[in-house]
Amino acid sequence: MRPDLPYALGGVALGLLVLGHAAVAPDAGTVRAGDVALVLLTAAAVAVCRRYPVAALSVVTVTMLAFYVRVHGGVSPAFAVLGTVYVAAWRGHRAAAALASLVFLGGFLARDFSLAPTDRPGQLIAERTSLLLGWFVAANIAGLVARQHRAYLEQVEQRAVEAERTREEMALRRAGEERLRIARDLHDSLTHSISLIKVQAGIALHLARKRGEEPSAALLAIQEASGTAMRELRATLDVLRSPADGDRVGLARVGELAERTLAAGVPVQLTVTGEPRELPVEVDQAGYRVVQEALTNVTRHAGPATVQVQVEYAPTRLTVSVSDDGRASTARPVTPGVGLRGMRERVTGLGGTLEAAPRDGGGFTVRATFPLDGPA
Repeated sequence: MRPDLPYALGGVALGLLVLGHAAVAPDAGTVRAGDVALVLLTAAAVAVCRRYPVAALSVVTVTMLAFYVRVHGGVSPAFAVLGTVYVAAWRGHRAAAALASLVFLGGFLARDFSLAPTDRPGQLIAERTSLLLGWFVAANIAGLVARQHRAYLEQVEQRAVEAERTREEMALRRAGEERLRIARDLHDSLTHSISLIKVQAGIALHLARKRGEEPSAALLAIQEASGTAMRELRATLDVLRSPADGDRVGLARVGELAERTLAAGVPVQLTVTGEPRELPVEVDQAGYRVVQEALTNVTRHAGPATVQVQVEYAPTRLTVSVSDDGRASTARPVTPGVGLRGMRERVTGLGGTLEAAPRDGGGFTVRATFPLDGPA
């Protein structure tokens, strides 16, 4: 419903009330076409008083005072003025509301006093004066109270918004402090250890070549894996220190994971089905991390094995799976470690599902499915 509709209906109701009262009042004069025009103008002004309170108040005051002077139809013309006085005071135009009240009361009483010797007994004039004065005072006060109540509600709402914003800022600040703490801990512990591994592997390769020996594949894989781990750790530290930056990983780099696993002595076959497309950043990263963790587990726990890595793009979902034919079996249940728990939390946090269990014929399968048809 349009905001001005109640005011328009109120203007029509007030116009009918004024005309009806003038028609039945015993002391009212004849209502002519000019008087009806005054009432119509009043109804139109009441209809727009929400948007133009001062202009509407001026028009209603003048037209209803002119109608009363011409027709003398009782106190009913005061009702429209009272309504616009209330609206003007509510919208903050206190001076205009008070002035209109005084103008209408002064004109109304002047007309009554001019008729007093013949048609208006003194007691009736006093009663009307007291009644109208009380009504106009009440209308002005009610408008002021309504305005103060509205300002109070706006202040309460603003305080609630400010409190919510403060809570969000505090949460973000605490999260930032926690990220920095984690970044420092990772830098002080893992960076040092991985650097030592990389340096020692490099020294071993140098000594082997110096003796004229061919470095072993395992040693080469250690050096490459340590370098990759160092790069990813640095990228992770960059993200922790500044979440908007950093080298983001995604399924476009799954081939690198397969090559590193192959260099470590584990045969890997990568299969991509469907049409690769732009994925949400969180889903893209989570899919990469699932494959990465699954291949790490194969390298550590599966023993001699071959691995099948599958990435399936579908219209409404993304599926990644890593299957091996290693020594895991259904007869020996696997106790979920930190890696599996982390994978499950990462996948379910995006609305997906994770299946991680031994295969019937031997080996282990990790299968993660992410929805793509709506927000996670």
